[in-house]
Amino acid sequence: MTDSAIVAAYEIAQARYGEYGVDTAAALEQLKSIAISLQCWQGDDVHGFETSEASLSGSGLHVTGNYPGRARNAAELRMDAEQALALLPGRHRFNLHAMYGEFGGKKVDRDEIAAEHFYGWRDWAKANQLALDFNATCFAHPNAASGFTLSHRKPALREFWIEHVQRCREISAALGREQKSPCLHNLWIPDGSKDLPADRWSPRARLRASLDKIFQVTHSSSAMKDALESKLFGIGSEAYVVGSHEFYLGYALTQGKIICFDMGHYHPTESVADKISAVLQFCPELLLHLSRGVRWDSDHIVLLNDELRALAEEIVRSNALERIHLALDFFDASIHRVAAWVMGARATLKALLHALLEPRAKLLQYEAECDYGARLALLEESKTLPCGAVWDYYCLQMSVPVGMAWLEEVARYEEKVTSRRV
Repeated sequence: MTDSAIVAAYEIAQARYGEYGVDTAAALEQLKSIAISLQCWQGDDVHGFETSEASLSGSGLHVTGNYPGRARNAAELRMDAEQALALLPGRHRFNLHAMYGEFGGKKVDRDEIAAEHFYGWRDWAKANQLALDFNATCFAHPNAASGFTLSHRKPALREFWIEHVQRCREISAALGREQKSPCLHNLWIPDGSKDLPADRWSPRARLRASLDKIFQVTHSSSAMKDALESKLFGIGSEAYVVGSHEFYLGYALTQGKIICFDMGHYHPTESVADKISAVLQFCPELLLHLSRGVRWDSDHIVLLNDELRALAEEIVRSNALERIHLALDFFDASIHRVAAWVMGARATLKALLHALLEPRAKLLQYEAECDYGARLALLEESKTLPCGAVWDYYCLQMSVPVGMAWLEEVARYEEKVTSRRV
């Protein structure tokens, strides 16, 4: 499709949306300001760069597929991330896990990591005008082999993980100060039971005490912010998860922390979108982890499906774009890993564009008039308005591939780079 054809299609779409009182130019300006945090773990199948071979056993994680070309070190991962980011319109962020530090071939345990182990990432982000986010890595470690970390019954093991999280928060604050944008530190732990526990209370009491100790040390919100991520169940924690939605929601609301909603961490019939307007009544910010559960929390690549569109619609309808942090959270090794990044991020941006182009004023007018038939009819009609033409124009304006042309770029990158990794 030629550039002139893309512009012509956009002008028609602009007129069509204008009939419903929608300003496409204003929607695109808003879209430019939205940043998505791309997850480092998609690029190397959650291996990380510690000297010991990471094991996901007992962690509640499972990566499927063995597509060739996995990033084997930080330099390769950064190269792959740059390729993915080059195919996305807008300026985005990059999300690190603690196990992705650069340790110079030395054994540095989780309770010993420091900001210096992430200077390479800091310098790379600065060179590429990116901001970094961070996560404690409370899995893939001998001290997590039991399936318990911050709620472990042994004080020594709890202390090990407390120290680890405290150091991760210090690293986040150091990164945030350097990049002059708050580094969002997210905490997820795998703690739980495969089968029915006799005591649900004590692990949660221990987790609360561990969190209290962790957060005794405060950092400026201009440097870092804390988020807590819940889960319904995972591999090895099918019957009981210590850090459940109710636990972390209560803790976050009473302790001034950000709650993280992961789209794959709830019952398949639950609507994460419906939670946004409820929780934002009581907290200033939310973190959303974008994934696609298929029958269970399987972290599939985000697609432009009903769930993602509903999520984007609620963000925009709640006027919450400046209160929401968006981060991808899936890992798929069955296809090219750069393609997975690009598909997930572009789907998210398309969903947000759909939401920004919604004929909001007219819908609210019908609702105020109790004309629910007209409201429903307009919601249906808006589904087939030419959002695709607006998206193509946006990609053209932002100098990134239009349509499926990005896939050709990934194929060239695979031929030149990733296919040569043995």
